[in-house]
Amino acid sequence: MSSWRDDRIQAAIDGTNPMIMATLPGGFAVYGDTQFLPGYSVLLPKRNVAALNNLTVGESTAFLQSMRVLGDAVLQATGCERINYDILGNTDQFLHAHVFPRYATEPTERRVKPVWLYSPDHWFDDQYSYDAERDGALRNRITELLISNN
Repeated sequence: MSSWRDDRIQAAIDGTNPMIMATLPGGFAVYGDTQFLPGYSVLLPKRNVAALNNLTVGESTAFLQSMRVLGDAVLQATGCERINYDILGNTDQFLHAHVFPRYATEPTERRVKPVWLYSPDHWFDDQYSYDAERDGALRNRITELLISNN
């Protein structure tokens, strides 16, 4: 039996991706699996494509605008210093945009560099995995902002 993690976009389309916060004009706003930067979120497209260039111009415009809307909601909900946006596709070869809140409280050597340079334990240690009890209130606040601004 496959997991929603095996095909996150199809699970979002099917309504079985439990991390969905809201459906936006250009995609699905989902809460991140890892939360060492509280509020980390991802935007998935409304159809499964490998890259931004595989969308029509209209679809890619809507996707990028929705990425901005998600970033605005994360910024407002977290009070972070800034948002970093990343569209890579190197590991997970499907279109998705990372929305990372960056905090003044991060150690300087981390804050001034890309998030990907955090040690692997930040990505894979269970202590940083999404926990509804710990992370639910912030996730709900971002969701509220997304719904009220759409």
